Amino acid sequence: MISQITELTLRAAFCLEQREFDLIYGPDERREIAKMTALAAPLVTRDYLRANPEALADIDVIFSGWGGPRIDDEFLKHAPALKLVLYGAGSLSPVATYFAWERGVRFCSAAYSNSIPVAEYALAAILLGLKHVWHHAGFSKAHKGWTGHYAAPGAYRSVVGVASLGMIARILIEKLKSFDLQVIAYDPFVPAEKAQRLGVELVTLRDLFSNSDAISIHTPLLPETRGLITGELISSMKQGATLINTSRGAVIQETEMLVVAAQRSDLQFVLDVTDPEPPVAGSRIFDLPNVITTPHIAGSMGRECQRMGRLMLDELRRYSAGEPLQYEITAEMAKHSIHRPAGASLQ
Repeated sequence: MISQITELTLRAAFCLEQREFDLIYGPDERREIAKMTALAAPLVTRDYLRANPEALADIDVIFSGWGGPRIDDEFLKHAPALKLVLYGAGSLSPVATYFAWERGVRFCSAAYSNSIPVAEYALAAILLGLKHVWHHAGFSKAHKGWTGHYAAPGAYRSVVGVASLGMIARILIEKLKSFDLQVIAYDPFVPAEKAQRLGVELVTLRDLFSNSDAISIHTPLLPETRGLITGELISSMKQGATLINTSRGAVIQETEMLVVAAQRSDLQFVLDVTDPEPPVAGSRIFDLPNVITTPHIAGSMGRECQRMGRLMLDELRRYSAGEPLQYEITAEMAKHSIHRPAGASLQ
C-alpha cells in the first residue's frame, strides 16, 4: 500500500531484490528517503511484483540497483506514472531501454560511486605491477626463496597507458597525478583538447601497447569493442610490462592473450574480469604463473556499496528541489558508453 500523501509528495519504491537492497541502501539512506517521499511498502522484488502487479501503479520514482527490473514497455504498463529511475549501481545496460527514454522516463546511475573502487584497484595494480610484485611473490611461493633484485620499471618516469577515457579512467588519471609517471591514453571519441585538460597524451592503440610499462583497460564492452585487444597488440608490449583489465573480459582476445602470456614470462597480467566469468574448468588462465586473476571484485564491495545508495539519495534531493540532476544518463549519452541498453543496436 502507498501511505496517505499530499498531491506534491513524490511516491517512491525500492524495486530490486533483497540482497542488493541490503547492500546498496543502508539504514541512514532508507530513513532519509522515507522522510522525503511517500514510500511504498514492502520492498518490490520480482516475485512481489508478479503477485501484485498494481504495486507500482502510482509510483513516480524507483530506487533500483543490481538485479533490478528492466524498464521496458511491459514494466511501464505496471508503472505508468514513473518519471525517474535512480539506479544505485553502475552500468544502466541491464535496466534502461530506449522505449523508456522515449516515454520521458529519466535515469540516474551511481556509476561515479562505483568507479571509485575500480580506479583504486587499478591504481594499486599499476604500482605493484611497476615493482614486479607478482613475479617476485610467485617465485617465492614456488621456490621457497627470493628471486633477488632484477630490472623492474619502478614508479618514477615510467609510462602508464590507459585504454578509453570514461569515468573510471578519469578518476584513475587524477589519482596518478600524485606520482612521477607519464600517462598516455587511447580513446577515439575524445578530442585532443579534452585529453590535454585531463593531462594525458592521446596515442594510437598500437603505440599505447608498445610504449607503456603498465596498461590499464577501461574500454566498455560493446559490439564494436569485443576482442579489441588482440594477441598482436599484447605481444608488442615492452619488456616487463603489466596489463590490467577491470572492464570486461571479452574486450581482450583471451585465447590469444594466453598464448602470448605463455611465451612472454616477463609480462604480468592482472585480470579482474575474464570471458567467461568464471573461467571454464581447466583454463590455462589458472596455470600460467604470470597471470593473476581476481573474481570481479574491483567494483563496490561491502560498505562501498552504500556509497552508491548515498549518491542516489543526493540525486533525489536535487530532483525534489527542481535542481539539475548531476548523474543523469540520457539516451544520447548511452550510445557509446557502458549504459547502452543490452541488446540495443546503435541508434
